[in-house]
Amino acid sequence: MAKKTPGSSSAIPVQTIVIIAILWAVFSLLFFLLFSVPLPGQGRPEWYGITTYFLENIAFLGASILCFRNWRSPLIVSGRTVWLLIGLGMLSFFIGNLILGQWEIGWGKEPDASPADLFFLLMYLLVGAGMFLAVSSRKLNLAIWQWLAVIGVGVLGVVIAWFIYNGASAAASAAVWIDPPAIAQTAPDAAPAAPAATPVPAEPAPAAAAATSRVPGWAVALEETLSPFSDTFAIAYVAGDIILLMAAMALLLAFWGGRFSLSWRFIAAAAICFYVADMWFLYATRYVEGYQTGGLLEVFWIFSACLFAIGAALEYDLSSRSRRGSRRRA
Repeated sequence: MAKKTPGSSSAIPVQTIVIIAILWAVFSLLFFLLFSVPLPGQGRPEWYGITTYFLENIAFLGASILCFRNWRSPLIVSGRTVWLLIGLGMLSFFIGNLILGQWEIGWGKEPDASPADLFFLLMYLLVGAGMFLAVSSRKLNLAIWQWLAVIGVGVLGVVIAWFIYNGASAAASAAVWIDPPAIAQTAPDAAPAAPAATPVPAEPAPAAAAATSRVPGWAVALEETLSPFSDTFAIAYVAGDIILLMAAMALLLAFWGGRFSLSWRFIAAAAICFYVADMWFLYATRYVEGYQTGGLLEVFWIFSACLFAIGAALEYDLSSRSRRGSRRRA
């Protein structure tokens, strides 16, 4: 009697996982399309933020579980360490999102930096290392033109990020350089200075005071400690995006063709979706005044998690069927 392979009878069919991931992505897109436009003068309602965090967290948690399933399987072809790193990266993003959700929704704050940033940055390191290890562990030697393509994509990503990151300050500098003479000519004569009034300390708004009172002291102290590093975190995010983008290009070139290429094309597409969402968030936080998280293009984070989940499920299915077929032939 043939020996059962681990998970061969109890595993969820790959078709079911793929359908669930696609439906989750489609539902998320519809939700963002219908409700992401903020109400005039009111912003987005609280339930919208809670729902977006729920959609993101479930997607990343599901992707991490499927990656850990690959890591535990002795049949996986691309290497268990690869999927351990990617799974830890998905879990790290999930934890970071929980922390940021507590800051934004639970305490009503929009921090420049928080402990969530540490987990988000860790995700880049883990997923990027796993993707590059997937290429190197298979001894897939890229041709010179392929390496040039990978480097070219990295350079393009750097240029795009630079324009987004520095475009606002460059435009402001140009405006100051061009406009001051005209402003000086049209300015009216200065009126006599009025006696200085005694400043009256402004009372905090009730909503702000209530939000501040909900935040525990250790959270305030931690946020104040991390705030000076907000610019450093922003640069690190850009570097992480470039790593993921280059890793995605390397995966597409290395696994283009062959039986196991399909799963890694989904992983590469997931990394590209993550880059799109991050670049939009960088643009929005620098150009859109009073931007609130939950914009339409942030749905690409959910797309990314769904594609990671599909790639992991396809890899598990192909590896299991390949080993079972080899055992039957033997």
